[in-house]
Amino acid sequence: MQTTSKPWKLVLSGAMVLTLLAGCGTSNTAENTGEGTGGEVTVSKEGFPIVDKPVTLSLMAPDVGIQNWEDMVVLQQMKEKTGITLEYRNAPKDSFETKKNLVFASGDYPDILYAAGLTTAEQMNYGEQGILIPLEELIEEYAPNFKALLEENPDVRKSITAPDGHIYSLPVVEMSQHWYRNPLWYNGDFLKALKIDKLPETTEELYTYLKRVKEEDPNGNGVADEIPLSSVTVTSANLRDIRTWLLGAFGIYEEEIYVDDADKVHYTPMEEGYKEYLAFMNRLWSEELLDHESFSQTAEQKKAKAQNNRVGLFSDWHAYMTKGGEPSTEDPMFAPVKSDSVDKPAIAKNRGITTGAFAITESNPEPEASMRWVDYLYSYEGAMFFNKGPEGMLWEYTDKEARVKKYLPVPDGKEMEDYRATLTPNYGIPAPTLSMDDINKGLKTDFDLWVEQETQTKLLDKGARIPFPSLFLTVEEQTEINSLNSDLSTYVKQMEAKFITGAEPFANWDAYVDTVKKMGGERVAEINQAAYDRWKSN
Repeated sequence: MQTTSKPWKLVLSGAMVLTLLAGCGTSNTAENTGEGTGGEVTVSKEGFPIVDKPVTLSLMAPDVGIQNWEDMVVLQQMKEKTGITLEYRNAPKDSFETKKNLVFASGDYPDILYAAGLTTAEQMNYGEQGILIPLEELIEEYAPNFKALLEENPDVRKSITAPDGHIYSLPVVEMSQHWYRNPLWYNGDFLKALKIDKLPETTEELYTYLKRVKEEDPNGNGVADEIPLSSVTVTSANLRDIRTWLLGAFGIYEEEIYVDDADKVHYTPMEEGYKEYLAFMNRLWSEELLDHESFSQTAEQKKAKAQNNRVGLFSDWHAYMTKGGEPSTEDPMFAPVKSDSVDKPAIAKNRGITTGAFAITESNPEPEASMRWVDYLYSYEGAMFFNKGPEGMLWEYTDKEARVKKYLPVPDGKEMEDYRATLTPNYGIPAPTLSMDDINKGLKTDFDLWVEQETQTKLLDKGARIPFPSLFLTVEEQTEINSLNSDLSTYVKQMEAKFITGAEPFANWDAYVDTVKKMGGERVAEINQAAYDRWKSN
């Protein structure tokens, strides 16, 4: 398998975030000599093994707790192929952030940070301290796949380059995972019961649908127990699962900051469109069309209602994940609606770039070998290997030359995703990856193709775009933003709930905006405007 640097087509990869990498090529050209864990080590620029003597490196990552990483066949085979042994210093996913902070404070760093979710602030802070090493020269010399990606997608380079000019981490790149947030889905059973064959296109039509759900007993049980629209609390982010889609009806792309078509950055909670969104939500709340437990319930509580066929509109990765049962094409994706105040809805699209997925620390004795190891993730072979495991376990080729595959029976009656999670660390964590066309070639079900078509016709064809790019703030800017948001974000969330529930009358809107300004709302927009202008000019 020869590593190439040809352009890759990127595609929707569903709920699967690819990961890591796997080996490449067959050349044995030795290019770099350095001092490693086994003494003088030669690192080749192509092929397997990567090193001519055994190397041991430590790696820290979040662990979802399904399989010990030492027992994952993908990592075992990578050890054999590369000559690099990894010692895992993992922590449970739920407590990983705490461990990451403790490790940075301790001075005892792992050689590699993998799927660590390093924020731009962390990259700048620990990069300037020398804890994270710059990667741009290593990319140039030892990462042909990732280098090609940067050449073909300039926005990726812009988004991972810190203000000091260095690259401190490699990203997750999924430009064909288009959803900014999980879509909203209509309950198809309700649509049939109400004889609705045309989905709402305006806020008034949406209101009418929700009103009919409440009043016309679409679940047919003779009890007025239907809940037209239901949301959940995610940590402190009330309504986050539905907010973006409904903000769009009033010309707002994103809940905090967004850039308009004239390259002006806006702070959403001060916008007139945001006020109109709150007024619409208050209308739904006052008429009990929005679930009154939306500010307190968990996702599991919402699902319990939906699985009793009570909910008319809701958010999830797929509708059946809330409703229960098997994947179905009978529950259509929400088509963004528009209000009278805009010509078309604002539709937010996924940035496609998540920074902070892979970093090398100052303690690493073999950064060249580490870069070679991770670069294979950004090739087809490596992405395939780490996404779905080795051929013959979860999948096999039906036409290898054309990269067409089929799934194999899953052993022991396991669910496919649960089995996949035992093979590879590429499960449920933001691991470095490139999503590409051929990964799922031949593997997509009719349901997968239907979801892609829904996404195309209802989002992409309707003008979906990235609301604000992934970019860096300077250390000073980030410090100021953090200071402002510590109080501002809390106030905005509290006031959102008060306006929607009627606890705060809209007569007090101007006083609310004045308070937001005094707390730094305009300054948040100014800082992000400066960062955006730098990003755009690069």
